[in-house]
Amino acid sequence: MENDSTYGRVLHLPRRIASSQQSGPHPAALPSLTDMLTPIPSDPSATGFLLASLSEITGPILWVQDHASRRENGFVYTPGLTRFGICHPILQVHVSHARDVLWAMEEGAACAGLSAVVGEVHGAPAVLDFTATKRLAMRADVSGVPVFLLRSSDPGVLSAARDRWRVTSLPAQPHPHDARAPGAAQWDVDLFRARGRAPGRWVASYEPDHARAADRLRLVSRPDAGPMDARDQPIPERSKR
Repeated sequence: MENDSTYGRVLHLPRRIASSQQSGPHPAALPSLTDMLTPIPSDPSATGFLLASLSEITGPILWVQDHASRRENGFVYTPGLTRFGICHPILQVHVSHARDVLWAMEEGAACAGLSAVVGEVHGAPAVLDFTATKRLAMRADVSGVPVFLLRSSDPGVLSAARDRWRVTSLPAQPHPHDARAPGAAQWDVDLFRARGRAPGRWVASYEPDHARAADRLRLVSRPDAGPMDARDQPIPERSKR
């Protein structure tokens, strides 16, 4: 990942999302359970931001959707994930109810052969309470498999997630070669709860560089994000292996 400290406060994220055997240079920055909330129905911003964060995974991903999320967002189009550098298998599971999503995620989090577990839940169903998220976090703590909850139309109810993000879409950057085409995707990302680092708000963008076989998830501090925290450091650019 790349960041420029001249823009203000920066976020120190792990260079690689993987199991506990490859936790990267900053294990404390790798949460066991992460919430990504989108307040607007059918907004794919959290999915895009998550995929950009997972662009260096080392194995399969388990992706679970409930019926409402599948109806709202559609299926995961796996060939399109190569745009984010994801070339490993996506194991898609479609269930009817949020309780089934939670069960499948718990089972997946116990599987060391997975690089990540993703669950999509629409709204704020009663079964997705603090106890349910605590169980997910504890299972991921033991296994070392990171777990992500994509929660659309969720007002931000209580959760045991280590990191909690609100994500909304922003206009794409201008295309460098065609003014009529969209460029790099951008998101407004608000880390409103975090363990081990300060919350903040950033403009995030994903910039693939096929010529250098590298990719960048760039986070630029917003003008209203406040002064730079002394604990925050620039994030080194990451390269695919």
